[in-house]
Amino acid sequence: MANIQIVETSLRDGNQCLWGATGIDTAKTLGIAPAMERAGFSAIDFTTSTHMGVAVRYKQEDPWERIRAMADICKTTPLQFLSTGFRFIAWETATPDFMELAFATLARNGIRRFALADPMNDATSNVEVAKMVKRAGGEQVVGALVFSISPIHDDVHYAEAARTMAASKDIDALYIKDPGGLLTSNRAATLVPAIMAEIGDMPLELHSHSTIGLAEQAYCEAADMGITALQCASGGLASGTSHPSVIGTVANLRAQGHTVDIDDEAVDEIADWFTAIADAEDLPKGQAMHFDAAYFQHNLPGGMVGTMRRHLADQGVPEMEGAVIEEMGRVRRELGWPIVMTPFAQMLQTQAVMNVTADERWSVIPDEIIRFAIGKFGRPNAPVDQNVMDRIMANPRTKELEAEKGMADVADLRKKLGMHLSDEEFLLRATMPQNLVDAMEETGPAQREYDPKKVPLMNLLREVLQRGDIDEFSIEKDDFSVQLER
Repeated sequence: MANIQIVETSLRDGNQCLWGATGIDTAKTLGIAPAMERAGFSAIDFTTSTHMGVAVRYKQEDPWERIRAMADICKTTPLQFLSTGFRFIAWETATPDFMELAFATLARNGIRRFALADPMNDATSNVEVAKMVKRAGGEQVVGALVFSISPIHDDVHYAEAARTMAASKDIDALYIKDPGGLLTSNRAATLVPAIMAEIGDMPLELHSHSTIGLAEQAYCEAADMGITALQCASGGLASGTSHPSVIGTVANLRAQGHTVDIDDEAVDEIADWFTAIADAEDLPKGQAMHFDAAYFQHNLPGGMVGTMRRHLADQGVPEMEGAVIEEMGRVRRELGWPIVMTPFAQMLQTQAVMNVTADERWSVIPDEIIRFAIGKFGRPNAPVDQNVMDRIMANPRTKELEAEKGMADVADLRKKLGMHLSDEEFLLRATMPQNLVDAMEETGPAQREYDPKKVPLMNLLREVLQRGDIDEFSIEKDDFSVQLER
């Protein structure tokens, strides 16, 4: 039996899966930071450029401040940044010098571990980005093998990608990233050994979602096969479309005879914290999920199924869900089997909805699909269906998109935005609307303290203050009292 490590995912992916990436702010992060440092996790899945944008857009908080504050507390537990390669906050493809500046600034502010998940599963691209990360000061790079189900995503595909990344001196570990929660025990029994045969003693982690109830068993069996770390969430941010819970996974591993060197009291405190936030803020808590075979057809990450249903309801055609799911499979096949993860999941879903609601399939083609087909996101996994490609190339919009310029380089952007800007402010202003960054700066430093027990009382006081029919209000409990008079 082995010693299995835990990567904690609540603050980043758990928050994204269950709370739309908006449930966690700086105060909620720092409130549990000491326990997360004590727990003994091998890493904390902390942020992405998307989350950094959310901090500015929805919280008016400086994401760099949040990283620094967390890193000041987590001296021994590496904070992880997830990157899809040449993109930072904006959807535009960034230049190499821009990305190297972003990685260097992240490292300088406290990010020590970088996970690289190329949407095309392009191992060569991950190797190139890993070189950039290490040059920029990143301590650890973990390369992703993004799991997907298609005729081309077989064990040989993943073994070859693993071999390429394992040969790089700049990649320290690999992980199987299963965004759809589709990795069955049977597939893991062939996939994990195929990968491990190519990587020698390089650590291999597993990241899966509980979306259709498969991940918990896959985690247990993968540990027996030699997986070195499992990625899990805590309390109210575990299960559902998020990840298996830390507490449940650790119990299962120990029952199998493995050791897990974590502080159980700290783990309990973390679970209680995220559950208390969910209760106080009326946010959803992850629930045990039932098996749903439709996911093997559309491959959608769990959170996007709800988005699809809402989209169809808004269009007044909720009954077309089955047709859209079937069409997604057709669109994916015609586009060369892209992996159903951001940004391709959203693109496939949008095209499928258009195909089933329009008079003719492929009569409406969004810009992102055109960009994909002409290689703006990299080389597709397999050739695009020729009939579809002919339609795309005949579209007048295609020539415009072929000629569009990508993001400017750092020198030109600094001339445009101002040479006086710090790297941190420059990276935000180069990728976000100026008014949002202005609002963040005007708001000032983020709140550092949060107590979920006080939230109901504060909500009550706000309601009382907003009402004009209450002249006097008082509340007393233990040594606490509040009295308001108009």
